[in-house]
Amino acid sequence: VIPAEVDVFDEPDIIAAEPPPAVAPRKRSLLGSIFFGAFGVLVSLAVGLWTDQLIRDLFARAEWLGWLAAGMAAIAVLALVVILIREFLAIARLAEVEKLQKRALDAIARDDPKAARSVVDELSAFVSTKPETAAGRRALAELRGEIIDGGNLVRLAEAEILGPLDARAKVMILEAAKRVSLVTAVSPRALVDVAYVVFEAGRLIRRLSELYGGRPGTLGFFRLARSVLAHLAVTGSIAVGDSFVQQIVGHGLAARLSAKLGEGVVNGMMTARIGIAAMETARPLPFSAAKRPGLGDFLSALTSFATRKDGATTPSGK
Repeated sequence: VIPAEVDVFDEPDIIAAEPPPAVAPRKRSLLGSIFFGAFGVLVSLAVGLWTDQLIRDLFARAEWLGWLAAGMAAIAVLALVVILIREFLAIARLAEVEKLQKRALDAIARDDPKAARSVVDELSAFVSTKPETAAGRRALAELRGEIIDGGNLVRLAEAEILGPLDARAKVMILEAAKRVSLVTAVSPRALVDVAYVVFEAGRLIRRLSELYGGRPGTLGFFRLARSVLAHLAVTGSIAVGDSFVQQIVGHGLAARLSAKLGEGVVNGMMTARIGIAAMETARPLPFSAAKRPGLGDFLSALTSFATRKDGATTPSGK
């Protein structure tokens, strides 16, 4: 007997179930790592031999040209070493953020005062170059001896030290969403919309990381962007779900705005989603004392902004 074909769309349990977390990608195979490593060494040797032959040829033509080429090669090598060191430090700093987040969660879960003090000390050192955190660090130093519970100490550090940075981060996300909504409203092609959203999202990710003390370089930025995309995939925030549609309908956005400005608000909210994910990724501590920003917080402001813009452009179009 051949069993009847099962249609997954007729199964209510499958339809109503929450999507499982994204599966982590498989690690690169050993053969692939060997290939790219050997190929990189081969390219480096080829560049070195070419540079050596160039310098020899210039010495044969004119001695001063040979010395000039040798000096330029030395400067290039020195600059490359400095760049690599900076990239390594930037990646190490991003890794420090991830470790600090995990240690803070562990200190809160176990309510360990010793672990909490270690987390607070590391957090204060991490953001010590940020003038916005100076008042919070002073207040925390004054109250630190009065707090016994480890979880409360971490939450106090989050509120006092990261509070001003969180406020600035929300402003950055809202400003980026506004810019995306305006560009979408005036751009003639969908390709322009997509390109600007990608550009603005990349700039927002970098700015948020710098705000929280990350200072990502080129390689560090790509690692941070990958972490943000992974966060979006795991939380499901990259898709516009029913809750987002309900918020738009609840605000009467579809009835109040023109089609282009409505598209602008949707693209702006997608930018806000990316910004929220970047904020959680770049933030040295997880959200515990402070409330995690939601899309509704940005939707109200973005809707009011788009409504004013639509009202300002409508009379001129009549």
